[in-house]
Amino acid sequence: MPRSRTNKHLAAARRAMLALALLVAGIAGWQWLQSHPQHNPWAPLDLRDPPGWATRTKLIALRSDVAECRAVLEGSDIAFTALPETGEGACARPDRTRLGDYPLVPDTPAVTCPVAAALELWRRKSVAPAARNILGSDLARIEHLGAFSCRRMYGGADGPWSEHATANAIDIAAFVLEDGRRISVLKDWDDDGDKAAFLRAVRDGACGSFATVLSPDYNAAHADHFHFDQDDRWAGVCR
Repeated sequence: MPRSRTNKHLAAARRAMLALALLVAGIAGWQWLQSHPQHNPWAPLDLRDPPGWATRTKLIALRSDVAECRAVLEGSDIAFTALPETGEGACARPDRTRLGDYPLVPDTPAVTCPVAAALELWRRKSVAPAARNILGSDLARIEHLGAFSCRRMYGGADGPWSEHATANAIDIAAFVLEDGRRISVLKDWDDDGDKAAFLRAVRDGACGSFATVLSPDYNAAHADHFHFDQDDRWAGVCR
């Protein structure tokens, strides 16, 4: 057989082997994604799954789709109540979602569904594990300073409206453990021990769930709380 024809046959065989290898790799990859939905961008978000490559992208998508967000809460077996719309103008609240079984005190405020979903993911995947691993106790309660406030940023007379104006934000002040200890952002942020380590761990953990995370590292106005919101931006702020 002429050398040129042999070379063509070898080249065709190599292409066929490469195509087969790519097909096998593709099937294996798809099967792996099917068994790891947290990494699969096409799988529905389930807040019970561990965080994965696709989790943040899926959370971002919920910010503009209330119906899908509430479907995610239902699919994740999370109790919630969809409350009637209220308010008007810049403080209109078409999305009022109240979590039904969440350890917030002094109450469980109605927030937007994307905030509710992020709170649940944050509690399950960040706060609860950090409490056990760093402080050696289970979480009992999370203290907040409020969610809804019809105001502009920093309470000014003009300027951009705060995410609190539509309850698309919540301020977290402290954490109470099952053993009775209370960890406060104001008192314990500069602690030299485990309390400060815990606060930084839960602050950093929130950055994977919320669009904006502000802490005492940001400015003096946040010396006593973490600010979390779901501003409709693609790139988050974590400070």
